[in-house]
Amino acid sequence: MTPAVTFTNVTRHFGTVRAVDAVDLTIAEGSFFAMLGPSGSGKTTCLRLISGFEQPNAGSIRIFGEDVSRTPPNRRNVNTVFQDYALFPHMNVRDNVAYGLMVKGVGRSARYAKAEEMLALVKLDAYGDRKPGQLSGGQRQRVALARALVNEPKVLLLDEPLGALDLKLREAMQDELKALQQRLGITFVFVTHDQGEALSMADSLAVFNNGRIAQIGTPAEIYGQPRTRFVADFVGSSNVLPPALTQTLGGPARWSSLRPEALRLTAPQEAPLAGPVTSLRYLGSGTRVTVAAKGADIGVFLPAGHPVPATGDYTGIGFAPGALHVMDEA
Repeated sequence: MTPAVTFTNVTRHFGTVRAVDAVDLTIAEGSFFAMLGPSGSGKTTCLRLISGFEQPNAGSIRIFGEDVSRTPPNRRNVNTVFQDYALFPHMNVRDNVAYGLMVKGVGRSARYAKAEEMLALVKLDAYGDRKPGQLSGGQRQRVALARALVNEPKVLLLDEPLGALDLKLREAMQDELKALQQRLGITFVFVTHDQGEALSMADSLAVFNNGRIAQIGTPAEIYGQPRTRFVADFVGSSNVLPPALTQTLGGPARWSSLRPEALRLTAPQEAPLAGPVTSLRYLGSGTRVTVAAKGADIGVFLPAGHPVPATGDYTGIGFAPGALHVMDEA
């Protein structure tokens, strides 16, 4: 099967800044792929390179096998949903959705019929006559999705489209986006700085840092087997241990990672790590306990209902042998 998107040694620089630095990337057809990273890591520039809003200084970009490195945006079979949705405020919802078909010269009745079909797909079929200003944030996001999908793109690009929504609505839209992608079967490329969004929605993801891909894999691989300190620190919450401490715990002299939820509090004399509790942080679903052990602050997540020690208590920390993940990074 031909990949939906392929980057081969792609570089994009702005003056002396290498926003994207020799990136190789393959995105499978029909997948939900996430690009995750902090601001300035290169993820959004990669999305703009796929859309054609930016051109590479070096390397090649292929969409379903066709080299589009110098192809203008309007000749690529992709569409973009932007963070601010970019809806036309003077047009009603139906005309906003049908706009791309109007530009293509599709007749009024045909484009309206297609627009209504897309509005039904995103559960807004009763909202065609309203203006964007009369809609909630979640509804405007759905209109932007319908407008992008009406042109039947082979790749849909989503540039942090949930960033402006409140937490509950964002979580609901995550479920809706994933369900929509599975129903349509087209390739979604989703840019976000939110680890929870990437891990919960994507089939696979790339973690970006300083214009390069630090790691690519499934959510389980990225979370459970980080290759570098950056990935361990950035994706979720982790205890990143230096080589000397890793060695005392039975591993090689390399950096390692211990996820807080993989740890348990136990009697000090039975534990490989022990020390005083220095802080408690209530999180609703549980409590994060910080223990000063062997020169490091070790975070332990206790699910709700578990006994919580007091600050200053001396406790041990235990874990199963497989919980200690030794990273590739020397």
